[in-house]
Amino acid sequence: MEKNSSLVQSPDKGIIRWITLIAVAVPVVVAVLLFMPSKIDLASDWVYFLPHLNAVINTAASIALIFGVIFIKKGNIEFHRASMTTAFVLGAIFLLSYVVYHATAESTSFGGEGLIRKVYYFILITHIILAAVALFPILLAYYYGHTDQREKHRKVVKFAFPIWLYVTVTGVLVYLMISPYYNL
Repeated sequence: MEKNSSLVQSPDKGIIRWITLIAVAVPVVVAVLLFMPSKIDLASDWVYFLPHLNAVINTAASIALIFGVIFIKKGNIEFHRASMTTAFVLGAIFLLSYVVYHATAESTSFGGEGLIRKVYYFILITHIILAAVALFPILLAYYYGHTDQREKHRKVVKFAFPIWLYVTVTGVLVYLMISPYYNL
């Protein structure tokens, strides 16, 4: 008996649905947390350390991403996977920390004036837009790499890597530019 091919789903389709759901849900949740009228009270000032931690995490993720490219160009798949998994885990930790911070603390306003203000907002806006769309290709690239689907992995990485690196690097730049205005 022949199976109807339209009823048979590859494992990829189910995973891609989950990746899509996560990639849509995360930016929506982050936006809700950023713009909710009142913040969650954790009765502690420890959350004000999180932006500093996030900058360290983003710096480490940027380094892991760069090493991942260096390793794959040298043909060292094992170290490439380790670097990219490190970047992926750091990204997940960053996201949790970012969500906790923005759910509990008011956003800090940038106090710079003149040209630096325009530069800051250009970097911030491009960072936010690309961060919102980055999750889908990052998750897809990681999945394809993890499941050793090298051709699909290579195709997605052409988009995922530069976006991911830009987001991690500009995250640090935004932090460095706004950090003098944090109320500590």
